[in-house]
Amino acid sequence: MFVVTCPGQGSQKPGFLAPWIEDPARRAELERMSDAAGIDLILHGTESDEATIKDTAIAQPLIVAAGILSWNALREAQPELAAEVSGVAGHSVGEVTAAYVAGVFDADTALRFVRLRSTLMAEDASSTPSGMAAVLGGSEELVTARLNELGLEPANFNGGGQIVAAGGPSSLEALAAEPPQGSRVIALKVAGAFHTKYMAHAREQFSLHRAEFAASDPQLALWANEDGSVYDSGDAFVDEMVRQLAQPVRWDACMASMLDAGVAGLIELSPAGALTGLAKRGMKGIPSLALTSFEAISTLPEGFRGDR
Repeated sequence: MFVVTCPGQGSQKPGFLAPWIEDPARRAELERMSDAAGIDLILHGTESDEATIKDTAIAQPLIVAAGILSWNALREAQPELAAEVSGVAGHSVGEVTAAYVAGVFDADTALRFVRLRSTLMAEDASSTPSGMAAVLGGSEELVTARLNELGLEPANFNGGGQIVAAGGPSSLEALAAEPPQGSRVIALKVAGAFHTKYMAHAREQFSLHRAEFAASDPQLALWANEDGSVYDSGDAFVDEMVRQLAQPVRWDACMASMLDAGVAGLIELSPAGALTGLAKRGMKGIPSLALTSFEAISTLPEGFRGDR
């Protein structure tokens, strides 16, 4: 089986959508999603600078729109490959994209959902200074012990020896100055400590709007960040996405579940790169394809051309 993965915040780069919307039809598609998101996705995906698209309220709708755009392009240009996709998983905000791919949300609902999600998370992020940093290497036991010592929280268990720490700036600086044994620390370009107690108010407020988002049951296997389990209820998955605002992303569990399901290849939607990188360490031997542009769809590598 082929599995689609959908990246999360921090995967966006200035101008990354420019190659995708050279086709007038895809540009028009992005314009329609801009209306649903309430922001100019064409401007932010082609011209806005790094500081601008780091803003949570811009980054999250931009990432979801890019994923929807690239999935639709894949289905149109490579229908045989798309038909072989049997499952999908998203990392953090990528779960919203995954909900679209699985048929839980239509595009308009996905963009309205991420618009509210990003707005509430941005408000929480701006209320208290916080951030995130990737801890690469070191044992999970030593890393989590060091985070506890500094008052930090593990926000992402990404597998392949990577845990993302989140919390206050001074604590993150202390972590970088004295990382756990056998590890190194890299600051992440995000605006707050997502998937931690810092997002508790956003989760509470989001729950008040939950009924505004109708959901269909997924048509593909849909793995959840909560624990890597597969959801067969669309409503239950949307409830899980609301809970996930303030609890850790278990991408390690998602990858383990994909391996248990017998995944034969992994396709990462735009803005691609981060999850294929994690897969190379956490899903060794599984071929992966990063859809960084339409060219990546039109020139498929061996293993993704129906030649398996």
